[in-house]
Amino acid sequence: MRPNDQAVSEPLLKRPFDFIVAATGLLLSAPLWAIIALAIKLDDGGPVFYEQPRWGRDGRVFRVRKFRTMLASDDVTPARRDDPRVTRAGRVLRASGMDELPQLLSICKGDMSLVGPRALAIGEKYPDDRGVDVAYEHIPGFQERLKARPGLTGLATIYLPKDAHPRERFAMDLEYVRHPSFWRDARLVLLSLWISLRGKWETRGKKI
Repeated sequence: MRPNDQAVSEPLLKRPFDFIVAATGLLLSAPLWAIIALAIKLDDGGPVFYEQPRWGRDGRVFRVRKFRTMLASDDVTPARRDDPRVTRAGRVLRASGMDELPQLLSICKGDMSLVGPRALAIGEKYPDDRGVDVAYEHIPGFQERLKARPGLTGLATIYLPKDAHPRERFAMDLEYVRHPSFWRDARLVLLSLWISLRGKWETRGKKI
């Protein structure tokens, strides 16, 4: 599946900024990887990483990898607040955003950006107002948001609660896609770092 129009051009400094920040993040976080892996193993003995196919830029599919924070299963239903599937180690990782560290590799490869729309899982669905499961591909704006490289963080990620309706999230995603700005990217990265340092990813949702 591909969008009807060509992918949007990115600001000139976006890709170099992505690579430098992601590579630096990988180097600085390297000592934490062994600690995180050990914590996950001691928690429930399951796999350290969670992999999943996601929609990428221009409809290309890529595999995203995270530190596993939920009980191992094939369920692609997005996590909710106080989700019982989240492990003890997972609660700490999700609050601090450290579960996302492996995605820095995807940013270095160019599959993702530091800032952009959330990379949606292939086959992921949400219940509509009638309680019927609907695929994200059927939400207006899905094709247009694929014009941008998916991001580790973004407007919707920062400013909306985790359980916000997909249409609300798509509206913010489209605002980002239609008005790309390197300086806004830099600001959102700094805001994301601040949220991570405060351990507030699971409780954010109000404007900072």
